[in-house]
Amino acid sequence: MKINEKEFFHQATIRICGSLEIDHSLKNCFLYLKDYIPIEEIWMGLLEKEFSNIRAIAHADNAGSKTMDTIIPLPRILNDEQREQGLKPKRVMIINRMAAHRLSDTVAFPKSSVMIFPLLPEGDRMGVLVLRAEGQNRYSNTHAKLLSMLHDPFVVAMSNNLRHDEVLKLKDMLADDNRYLSRELRQLAGDEIVGAETGLKNVMDMVQQVAPRDNPVLLLGETGVGKEVIANAIHYASPRKNGPFIKVNSGAIPEGLIDSELFGHEKGAFTGAVSQKRGRFERAHGGTIFLDEIGDLPMQAQVRLLRVIQQKEMERVGGTETIEVDVRIITATHRNLEKLMGKNKFREDLWYRLNVFPIIIPPLRQRKTDIPLLIEHFLKRKSRELNFRSIPKIVPGNIERLIDYPWKGNVRELENMVERALIQYNGGLLNFDHFVFPQSDKLPTNTIASGKMLKLDEVCVRHIQSALEAARGRINGPYGAAELLGLLPSTLRGRMNKLGIIYGRKKQTG
Repeated sequence: MKINEKEFFHQATIRICGSLEIDHSLKNCFLYLKDYIPIEEIWMGLLEKEFSNIRAIAHADNAGSKTMDTIIPLPRILNDEQREQGLKPKRVMIINRMAAHRLSDTVAFPKSSVMIFPLLPEGDRMGVLVLRAEGQNRYSNTHAKLLSMLHDPFVVAMSNNLRHDEVLKLKDMLADDNRYLSRELRQLAGDEIVGAETGLKNVMDMVQQVAPRDNPVLLLGETGVGKEVIANAIHYASPRKNGPFIKVNSGAIPEGLIDSELFGHEKGAFTGAVSQKRGRFERAHGGTIFLDEIGDLPMQAQVRLLRVIQQKEMERVGGTETIEVDVRIITATHRNLEKLMGKNKFREDLWYRLNVFPIIIPPLRQRKTDIPLLIEHFLKRKSRELNFRSIPKIVPGNIERLIDYPWKGNVRELENMVERALIQYNGGLLNFDHFVFPQSDKLPTNTIASGKMLKLDEVCVRHIQSALEAARGRINGPYGAAELLGLLPSTLRGRMNKLGIIYGRKKQTG
């Protein structure tokens, strides 16, 4: 029977390359080749470097098809033969008497004929296709010629399958990373809000009210009060918690790039736009976007943002396609947006859209009950990050002084202060005095109103009295004045007697 080679190649290629699932492709090819080539089964594998073994990846026969991941060791004699003869692509090896060949143990069908078809190398490996037919002398050069015509389609199918497997593995890795990072974010900010039952109770009540909705939320408060932490809490308490949570600092992006960052751009939209780019809103689809420092958003971007809020759609920079976006918008600022509106730096219509549910986060100085809790929280976290074996104890009286501190930088300033204190820690008790009372603030303790320097004994008296006050009158034991001053109790008593400082029973009887 004369074969139309062009039609044969066309039909076989359609079947070989018709699916990313290599077992399906091999099955379709097997059913087609049966009409032209004797065949009982066909399988594809990867020949490892130096022909040490074959990793079978797919198999097909009359019963069906399946993917595989089976290592088949090759006999040493075959390795030597291949080094001498060379295993070249498009060159089909015919073995019509398997019983007499070294591969008989590997193929496990001694009374069969086999065609082995090497494929182009894949990195350090070479692909290989094996066809088997029952009986001896089943294959001819005509069959080998037909099979060799299909070299390129088989290479494409094999390469596509390998790339497809890599993509699936990467997808699984990304999904696993996403689950891990989501858990970490919840532990960091979503589940644990320090002060949720004290100074931030009203704020957290409002978070619970608005989280189940899709309304825009505006977070107001000074720099460092924890607006991002509250935004995290809203997202992870909402039905969108399994979706993406995209954070954007509007003030940190140059004005010329803000549109591209938020809404993406098309290839060639401007100089340097060498490819299409998805914006932050597209990435946040199905989840939440947090726009920090919204007061710094340029007017042009404000117009685009208003459209997203009103119509749930946008266009990339330089594009004409309308893209629907399903996002929950949380914004934050430390600036007075109403004053910015008066200066024509913030759109009034955008203000009304964003100000649906404002949450004002109080500064740290207005929720002093949270300060001890925050100090404990940061000490635990920073000690772990800095690989401390144990959490240092704080000098008595320091907590009270930290509570009275003005905290212009709010929670962020407190966190940084705890970290600096731990970095400078050399053992003993952790002391914050040099942070809360810098050297310049201590000058009045060493001078009198007229500017005259105090005598050394007067300075010692004041310093010892401060230690006694911090230790609440105790001299001995842990946190006692002697320990705070680095002296033996007997030495401290001797100096106090010399300086005339009354203490203990003397003070009570006096």
